[in-house]
Order: sequence, then structure tokens, then C-alpha cells
Amino acid sequence: MAGKQDALTAVAVVGPDGVVSGWSEGGRLLLGWTAEETVGRPVSELLVDPPPPGFPEGYGAGPDPTGFVPMRHRDGSTVDAVVAAHPLYGPGGRALGQVVTVQRWGRRPVIADRAFEQSPFALGVYDPELRFLWINASSARVIAHSEEQVLGKKYREVLPEFDRTLFPERDDKPYTDALAQVARSGEPMRLITVFQPRGSNYANAWATSIWPVRDAEGRVRAIANWGFDMSAEYWARQRLLLLNQASGGIGRTLDVIGTAQELAGTPVPGFADLVTVDLFDEVLRGEEPPSAPASAPGETIVLSRAAQRSAKDGSDRVSGHTMPVSHPPGSVAARCLATGRSTVELAAEPGEGGEWAFGPGLAADPAHWPPGNPLIDESLAADGLTGRITVPLRARGALLGVVAFSRLDRPEAFTADDLILAEELTAKAAVAIDNARRYSRERTTALTLQRSLLPQGLPHQEAVEVASRYLPGGTGAEVGGDWFDVIPLSGARVALVVGDVVGHGLHASASMGRLRTAVRTLADVDLPPDELLTHLDDLVLHLASDLQPTGHFQPAGESGATCLYTVYDPVSRRFTLASAGHPLPLIISPDGTRTPVPAHPGPPLGIGGLPFEATELELSEGSLLALYTDGLVVSRERDVDQRIAELRRALHHSATSLEALCDTVLDAMLPERRTDDAALLLARTRALDPHHVADWEVEPDTSQVPRARKFALDQVDAWGLDEAAFVTELVVSELVTNAIRYGEPPIRLRLIRDTSLICEVSDASNTAPHLRRARVFDEGGRGLLLVAQLTQGWGTRHTTDGKTIWCAQTLPGPGPH
Repeated sequence: MAGKQDALTAVAVVGPDGVVSGWSEGGRLLLGWTAEETVGRPVSELLVDPPPPGFPEGYGAGPDPTGFVPMRHRDGSTVDAVVAAHPLYGPGGRALGQVVTVQRWGRRPVIADRAFEQSPFALGVYDPELRFLWINASSARVIAHSEEQVLGKKYREVLPEFDRTLFPERDDKPYTDALAQVARSGEPMRLITVFQPRGSNYANAWATSIWPVRDAEGRVRAIANWGFDMSAEYWARQRLLLLNQASGGIGRTLDVIGTAQELAGTPVPGFADLVTVDLFDEVLRGEEPPSAPASAPGETIVLSRAAQRSAKDGSDRVSGHTMPVSHPPGSVAARCLATGRSTVELAAEPGEGGEWAFGPGLAADPAHWPPGNPLIDESLAADGLTGRITVPLRARGALLGVVAFSRLDRPEAFTADDLILAEELTAKAAVAIDNARRYSRERTTALTLQRSLLPQGLPHQEAVEVASRYLPGGTGAEVGGDWFDVIPLSGARVALVVGDVVGHGLHASASMGRLRTAVRTLADVDLPPDELLTHLDDLVLHLASDLQPTGHFQPAGESGATCLYTVYDPVSRRFTLASAGHPLPLIISPDGTRTPVPAHPGPPLGIGGLPFEATELELSEGSLLALYTDGLVVSRERDVDQRIAELRRALHHSATSLEALCDTVLDAMLPERRTDDAALLLARTRALDPHHVADWEVEPDTSQVPRARKFALDQVDAWGLDEAAFVTELVVSELVTNAIRYGEPPIRLRLIRDTSLICEVSDASNTAPHLRRARVFDEGGRGLLLVAQLTQGWGTRHTTDGKTIWCAQTLPGPGPH
């Protein structure tokens, strides 16, 4: 009956005085008034509101022959009507009044009704309070309600699910709120709405437009909307966006676990609710993955869970630490590893007739599924899952592990296109994980080489207390060429060295090893710091020529380097240093003040032709020396001077030991993510007790040899070293005799009691003695051979005014400090 009323048209004849003189049967059916009740009454009494200006004769005089007028029904209700007025003329053009037609608001001509009713798009019209006024057949199918079921009802009553978003993480606006906003603002709106149609296992995406419907005066009288299913296009775009995100988000670091975490985090929550990444232990260790699953048929496969991401807590449960995960025989993961093929499991039941309830517009043809997919596993529901895709992680023909993408209480099930996306994500991550594995292996090899070239333990000596640290660059950088060394020298002295080879990688590590070996060799010759750097500079120049490419495709290695070489003498407390382009050391006196170093770094090694300068300081006992490489102080955020000031403040920390101070300095200076390696060598100076040093000037006469022996024996006896008396008497006799015979005055004899008993004889000659094989009847040539046989070490060091020949005897027990 309501449909018939909607189709009716009321016709009234209104005289010039505004009184009704004629009333049609349609008027009675539409408004309830009979002709007897209407004829003779003013037409204004049929209106709810006061008549608009010029009513009814003004309606029809302008370009729009219709107008919106609320009419009064006989039962007291209001009928929103469209009114049209047409002038009525008699003989001679005499105006007899108006013919007024009244139709219910919202009706269109029959052809328009048919066009909108049969439209494939979902169409609907609602009043400003969002009550249903009209929907077409397509809209009725989408909301699973007929037009008769929804007319007059509010939108929220019929479709409460549209009061929430299907994906809250996307900040989608609830569709009902969008309708209400258009009703309030009068502004049209376009949006994409994702929802799950009733009776479907899949979510659909609809492109919708909402706009206000206005009357002739511009007032909003209704809200209309239309929409069409664009699920295929929408989900395809979402997959492309996810793949684009994966391209920039997976493989950012050359770290196996970090890449696994990126794979687990990228598809959550947009694609899956839970992602797990399980890898073979060999992959985590940087080794070659097993050629086949590491278990015999019927045995459980044990992998390590490298990453797990859940949309519920939004965190990675593994957090950088792996845990073992067992996959029993016959499990989906075990089958995927054995066959190398992906598997899709769904918990949903098939619909009637064995057909799946795929949503409209989705490519749900079973022909799109690979063979054997999907599997229906009702046990998934017991785990709270609606579906799971398991994909083997394969790169360059090798199996690295397995990845599982799961959906929990998400309403839409996986599709064949989702399987393709999961495989694409896994393939991208597999290459990145394999690259990280290979890098880890290469970096481990380089680090092993580099650490083998660095001191494995600092040598025992009494001149200084030392502590050191070396940290390679972060996982995003290759190993570098930083090194440090502590070299015991003759006369109880010690050399402290730090250096840095230009570049990174195996070339830098190999060059560092060569330079460290060269420094130790030159230090054994007891060269002064400036002369040692000069020889080292020549070596770097030779290295550069050796590294020149001999073939078209053979790369040349980096050859430049910096080095700081220092020598500390605990007897004189003199500290001598020379720098080849390296930062100067920081010196903190025992009272905490800074000791300035009046020197400037010389040119880096490898320049050639430029001199190096040695600087000598006298230090107080207990002074702190800090030698470091630029990786400790170079920063993009601050200049070097600021960073050195920060290092100086860190060195004032009241640490209990030098080892603890090293840790404090590294924590204060090094960022969490660094790109360069860093070396730090700390030393606290000691001073040898003057009572443990004795020297005597020897006259250049062989008659003085017995007096020199007696001087040595008396001093050894005073120190309580009776067991060393015989050897000491012998070596003093030989060394003093050689100096008198072959050297030049002045000649000095010095004895030093340290961890060893050191005997030194100095003279003004630059001629260095050497061992030679004495023949049977030779009268000489056996002195130095005898010294070498009776002592634990001997050598010669040149000074600015001659040379010093020394030998050392090991003493039992701790040193004299």
C-alpha cells in the first residue's frame, strides 16, 4: 500500500482567492482528505508551515516549476511533498486560478526509477536522521535486507557493524559516522570502506560517495550514497604497498636476526596478525645451510626462532635472542621444508554444496590455488587462528628455514593472491637473510684475522700499568685497520703505540698486520720515535706500490695510515713521542690537571719526504696516558675538539681500575650505532726507585775493568742478588772491556734492578758490535757470544751521543715496585 501511495499524484484546483475548488481522488489517497473536506477551504490549511511567498501562484512562474512543501495528512502526520503549480485560464485569457499537483518527496519518473533500481551500484537515500527512505536491489543484496525491512528504520539499527571499523589500526572512519558528518556539514564525501558482507568469509572494499540532497531553497532534505565493490583493485593495491614497504624495510642491516625481525614486522598488522621466522642454526652462525632438512624421515626438525611478531602486543617476543622450536614429522612446516612448496591452511568450513563463500568481486576461483591448497584444518580454530600460510625460506637454491603468516580473529580468510604476496615477501627476505649470513661469515673471517694480528695479551712490564679496548665498527661496516701495542724496551722502558690504516676490510687488516710487525721490529732496534716513523713511512710507500693493480679488474687496496709512537722511561720519567698524522695523547697528571703536549702531528704515513718531530716530556709518577684512534672521537654531530673535551671529562671519572675506566670511557664516547672501529690504550706511569739504579763513569783504560767488576759485585750484593753475581761479573767484564777497546769516551756503566737485572754500557761511538763465529785458535771474538749465552736478552740502542749495549738477566719473584 505504501508503494501505491508513493506513486499517487494529488491534483487540486485553487482559485485566485486561494480557495480549493477541485480535489482529485489521488489527493484523498495521498493525504487522506476527501473532496467534501477540502473543497471550499483555503489551500493554506493543507500546509504544515505558513505558505511560502507567492504560494501557490508563484510555483511554476520561475525556471523550477516545483518546490518542496511539507503537507498535513488527515491523521496529523506530515507528508514531505513536491508541489507544482500551473496557471488555469478561461475564455479570453481570464485567469481562473491554479492547477496544483502534489507528489510525495523522493519519487521520480518511472524510467528513472527503473534505472536506479536496476543499477549494479548500491544506492540508498536516507533522511537527515539517517532513516532509510529508499534502497535499490544491489544495496539490498549488500546489506542482506529488503527495502520493506529497512524503510523508516535508522541506519545504526539495521547495520550496527558499520559503527566500527574493520581495521582500527588503519584509522578508518566508521561508515555511519561518515553519513552523519555529511548530514551535519552538508559537504559531500568520498571514501573507501572495508567491511565483511554477511555470509562471506572475506572482507570487501567499497568505493563510496555520500552527498546531501537539497530542496530548491538549498536545505538538506536527505542523504544519498552509492558504492561499488572494488575489492580486487583495493587488495591488489594494498599488496603493492606492502611489497613497497618490504623493499625499503627488509634488508636494511647486514644482520641475520635483524633481517628476520624486519620480515616478521613488515606484514603485521596489515596482512597478518602473527608472523614467525624459524631458521637453521647454521644460518644464524653464518655457516652454509644444510643441503637437506637436518633430520631423518620420522624425526623432529629443530630450528631456531629468530623472530616473532604479534599484532596483539605489537612487540617482538624474541627480541634478538633465539629459542629452539621443534617441528614434528608430518607437520606443515616439516612438509614445506621437505618439498620446498608453500602451504595454505584455512579453518573455515565450506559452504553449502561444497562451495566457498567468497566475497563478491574477489578472484576466488579454485583454479587460482596451487595444487594441494588450501587445506581445511579445523584444529586451527582451537589455536585461535582463522588461517595460516607456511612458506619455505629459500635463497640461491638453499633452504634457510620456514616462515608462517597467521591470522587470528581477523574476519577475512587468506586468498590465492595472499599466498603470492606471502611468497614474494619471503623471497625478498630470504635473499636479504642470505646476504646477511654471507656478510656475517666474511666479517667473522675478517675479525678473526684482525684480532689475530692484535695483541692477544699485553706483555708484562713494570714501567706502566696498562688497559686496552678494541671495538670493531657496527654490523653495517667492515672491519677496519685500527691497532695498538705495548712493547717492552731495553733499560726498563716501554713503547706505547696506536695506529689506524685508511679504509676497511681485509686490505686494511692485512696492512695493519704488516705495520704492527714493522713497528715491533723497528722498536727492537731501539730507534727513537721520529726515526722509527721515518722508516715506517718508507714501508707504507713500498706497500702502496705493492698494492697497485696488475690486471684490469684487480682492485688496489688502501695504503695510507696514521701512527703515534711513544716511549716512557721509568728511570728518568721521560716520555718521548712522535706522531704521523695521529691524534696526540691526552695526559692527566696525578692531581687531575691536564698536562699539555707541546707537539703537532706530523704528516700521515705514505706521504713521503716530510720529517717527523720527536717531543720529550717529564711526567709525574701516576700520570694517566690516553692513546686512542679517531673512531673514538670523530662524530657527525660534534666537532673533534668538543669530542676530545668529552673524552677528557670521561678520563676524570673515579674508576677503581684502568679496566673499569676503559669501560666508562667507551660507554661515554661511543654511540650505539657506530660506523668505524675504535681503539683505546690507557697507561698509568710508574717511577723506578732511585735506589734500584746505579751508574759509574769508567775511565778508558783496561786497568779499570777490575774496578768496574767490583762496582757491579758490590751493587748486586747490596740488592741481595747473590745468585746473579757470577753472571753479572762476567758480562760487566766483557762489555766494559769491549767499550774500552773499540768505543770512545765517555764510557758509563749502569745497573738497573727491575723485573730483571739490566746491565748497560754506553760510549760515544756509533759502531755497533755484532756476534761472529770464533775459530779454534782465535784469541778474541767470544765475548758477545758468551754474553748472549749467559743472559736472557741483549742488544744495542743508538742515542744522540753514541750507543748503549745492554743485557738482561731474569730475576725470580716480583719486581722492585
